[in-house]
Amino acid sequence: MIKRVLIANRGEIALRILRSCRQLGLEAVVAYSEADADSRAVLVADEAVCIGPADAKQSYLSAPAIISAALATGCDAIHPGYGFLSENAAFAEAVAAHKLTFIGPSAPILEKFHSKAATRALLAKHGLPTIPGSDGVVADEAAALDAAKKIGYPVILKASAGGGGRGMRVAQDAAELSKNFSICAQEAQAAFGDGSIYLEKYLSATHHVEVQIAVDSEGTALHFGERDCSLQRRHQKLVEESPSTALTPRVREDFLARAAKAIGAAGYRNVGTLEFLVGPDGKPYFIEINCRIQVEHPVTEVVTGVDLVALQITLAGGARMPMTQREIQPRGHAIEFRITAEDPAKNFQPQAGEISAYRSPSGPWVRFDSHLYAGYEVPPYYDSLLGKLIVWGATREEAIARSRAALRELEIDGVATTRDFFLGLLESPSFLSGGVTTSMLDDVGTAAILAAAPRRSGDQAGA
Repeated sequence: MIKRVLIANRGEIALRILRSCRQLGLEAVVAYSEADADSRAVLVADEAVCIGPADAKQSYLSAPAIISAALATGCDAIHPGYGFLSENAAFAEAVAAHKLTFIGPSAPILEKFHSKAATRALLAKHGLPTIPGSDGVVADEAAALDAAKKIGYPVILKASAGGGGRGMRVAQDAAELSKNFSICAQEAQAAFGDGSIYLEKYLSATHHVEVQIAVDSEGTALHFGERDCSLQRRHQKLVEESPSTALTPRVREDFLARAAKAIGAAGYRNVGTLEFLVGPDGKPYFIEINCRIQVEHPVTEVVTGVDLVALQITLAGGARMPMTQREIQPRGHAIEFRITAEDPAKNFQPQAGEISAYRSPSGPWVRFDSHLYAGYEVPPYYDSLLGKLIVWGATREEAIARSRAALRELEIDGVATTRDFFLGLLESPSFLSGGVTTSMLDDVGTAAILAAAPRRSGDQAGA
């Protein structure tokens, strides 16, 4: 059984994991880089240990540093959060070799689902429809051009080991594919240590829908409903909501059941997310799996009442599934807004600096997962996520109304953030109608969304 967990991550997810550990009665140690010495997770932890300098390669991406910290502090498990080493099979294998529990899928499972191309083929065999694409990874540019000719343009090049929108480029014709192939492969190699690429038919104006699943060691697989993450910028998710407006009740029931059945039969274990595109025909097509807890997991927690991080920890400890599918009954509608240190007026330019003032929104239907406090210094070394605002309502309309109030109450001064962008988004007819697609931001434009944002008295430009 797990008794003491090393949290090998930072920011809001480190705090989120810490809360679930305490809820489960587990001891937890926060691992941090020198740049995060004054982070909130470190300040509120029972114990914290420095694992290296600000450079993530020497801290959060250093398997030896993390494992040494776990052993030195008497931990018997490591939770990697999301990003960094969360889906790294070699790291999970090293953790197990040191008689520690990796909180997530085991190394063999991570290796099995490492390749998006292979996973796509595997789940197709288990009954999930997929978008037409190449037969696995393409060996070189010539093979990519040949595959694209068979698929038909436009196509999208994808990193086989990718995630988070990196290593993805659209090609409208052969010339654009030739131009983008080596760039995409280089991006994939730099981001994931694997430059292999595969192709899919590119579908524009689609809905991006994902299914939260969990599978215990005996293969019992459950789903926890779906999330819609169609609002994106350069394949990066900005807003998530549940349930999706793109699915009819009949399609939803069949699609969710098939997703859980397929992933269980394919041999997956622990918590994960299956991602789909819903095309013009209204049917979901599988595109990839994320073998970790997702940034947007609170949306599902709010509508189902299930602590997914706690479930992830207990399943990693060998427990059987503590609930049945019938007991999971999503209720109402939830929306999550990713509040980042970026300036939407300057093409979402990342920001760094001191938080001069901070006030979190509150209320019975509001949750703000954040590591911020007044005086906190936002470092320039890591992802720009400052917090996640999650708002629940009995209906989508009620959730939107409560979101307006919560966003206007949120105060983060000292760096530019995406708060006003989301206030403008909640005035957009495209968003309000529920017709959000992956091309919405390109169609409407950031400037138009920002122009629609109401201002509070006392707001300062760039704050």
